[in-house]
Amino acid sequence: MILVTGATGFLGSRIVDRLLHRGETNLRVLVRSSSSRQRLDEVVGGHPGAKVEVFVGSLGSKERAAEALDGCNVVVHAAAALSGAPADICLNTVVTTRNLLEAMVAQESKPTLVHISSFGVYGVACLPRATVVNERTQLETNPERRDTYSQAKLRQELLVWEYHGRHGLPVVILRPGVVYGPNGSAFSTRVGLNLFGLFLHLGGDNLLPITYVDNCAEAIALAAQSSDAVGEVYNVVDNDLVTAAEYLALYKREVKPLKSVRVPYVGMLALSALVERYHTFSKGQLPAIFTPYKTAVAWKGNRFDNGKLRRLGWAPIVGTQDGLARTFAYLRQKAS
Repeated sequence: MILVTGATGFLGSRIVDRLLHRGETNLRVLVRSSSSRQRLDEVVGGHPGAKVEVFVGSLGSKERAAEALDGCNVVVHAAAALSGAPADICLNTVVTTRNLLEAMVAQESKPTLVHISSFGVYGVACLPRATVVNERTQLETNPERRDTYSQAKLRQELLVWEYHGRHGLPVVILRPGVVYGPNGSAFSTRVGLNLFGLFLHLGGDNLLPITYVDNCAEAIALAAQSSDAVGEVYNVVDNDLVTAAEYLALYKREVKPLKSVRVPYVGMLALSALVERYHTFSKGQLPAIFTPYKTAVAWKGNRFDNGKLRRLGWAPIVGTQDGLARTFAYLRQKAS
């Protein structure tokens, strides 16, 4: 049996769908009592005859985590906090993962953990522009200089590796880039930021490490079923990537007009240096939302390698052109 955490989420519900498409008929999904099950119910309804057991509980409880694991040989861990106060993000990403890991190593036969990490764990700020990011790229060494989400995802992944090394827990790590699709966000910060009705286009001609939500879910389902994946790390990005400028232009054409101004990278570096300086001068009265370090992470520009995932046997099931069309159709309907 496969246990899926975060199964009601944007990505988690699609993971359940792809596992069922790939022939899995005996799944357990961990669902919080307060979570909406609409997306999950729609997915399960599309697979008559599949056995999907809904286990209501939270990884905030070690006891419930242990109960959810009973009889499972694979755990797909997609649960994480995407936003909120720093303490809440840490609690719902790091602490809950520790509870899950403790429950897993206590099992007589240790399940395999398929852990969903993030491109946010990579330490790219000091890399030259256009450096190829692959699975050997170093992890972030200055997490305190990053946003709270990236810090939490890094701590979460390092915790997984700790339990792998100390307890021999079999693990697979997948690091998706920007996951997009219907029901997802309109813009990644890699494209830019919407401030007071004006969109600051900061990504320029940088490639976006996008992966359509079904393609990402397919990669995760493949890894969950593959013994060759155990002990490995995989970047998850699609084959045909677009630039930030191309994405923004398509959005304006296919969804709605948008007032935007393009800010060059050197301009953003100068602005973020001023923000950081005033943050120090004011003793924190102005939050250091922008810093040169964060600017380099988000907008310096890299290239991205998915060759290792393709060698495992993965291929996108939705092309980029089709994926963008579906996404913009959803956003257009939402905006109308």
